[in-house]
Amino acid sequence: MRGRLCLIGAGLLLLAGCGDDPTPQSSLPAPEVVRLPAASAGGACQLVDYPTIEEVIGTRFDVSAASRHGKTDTCVLRGEDADQPELALSVSPTTADAAIFADEVVPSGGKTVKGLGKAAYRAEVKAARNSGPSLEVGWLTGDKRLVNLRYTFPDGEAQAGGDDFADKLVALAKKIDTSSL
Repeated sequence: MRGRLCLIGAGLLLLAGCGDDPTPQSSLPAPEVVRLPAASAGGACQLVDYPTIEEVIGTRFDVSAASRHGKTDTCVLRGEDADQPELALSVSPTTADAAIFADEVVPSGGKTVKGLGKAAYRAEVKAARNSGPSLEVGWLTGDKRLVNLRYTFPDGEAQAGGDDFADKLVALAKKIDTSSL
């Protein structure tokens, strides 16, 4: 027993000097933060990628989350430290044609968009509680899907970005290929 205590004591004395690190903590490199691709979340997130979004609309997103409810696939993108802005994408199968889309899907005040799917619109959405205004682009694809892309601005922003930003959102919508989902 006495021998064990001596060995433990000697070990503690040796370890006591191990805590003196000559390298100050502040000189250590910061840990690298890895930003996984948006597609890694699965679902509708497989249809978008961060570099394209940032290039087209000028907003950086870092985090993606996907969900499936019934036959609808969704993807939500956000910055690492903030709830907004937010980009949401949803894709649902449909039996609607362009006429039904125009009559039933396009919201009041929606503007027709040319060159996107079989039929498309863009619309401004007023701010909601704890959320800023949104711009939305919706379209009917050639492979019978309803797609909705919505950009929600931070709470407290006065407008939904105007025509310039709406044009950017439409340009992003045109880059989304739903056939791979």
